[in-house]
Amino acid sequence: MESFRFPDDLVALQAAWLRTYEALARTQAGAGTAALRRHLIVLSCQLYGHPYWTAPGRSRAGRAELCRQARVRGWTTAA
Repeated sequence: MESFRFPDDLVALQAAWLRTYEALARTQAGAGTAALRRHLIVLSCQLYGHPYWTAPGRSRAGRAELCRQARVRGWTTAA
């Protein structure tokens, strides 16, 4: 199994994405979800455009591990 070491700013971005996604999931349709959807899109672009992914030997296969690390570090909280 490959070991992944992610920069803190990338893990923080992933945590913000997870929090936003969870907030969107808890919000009823039509109850102000547009702002959350827009924020999720912005965070997605920042995640996928992060310089970490352009370094040699890096692949997007680590995305699931990035989600896991964001949750393990406790940077996501249930509201």
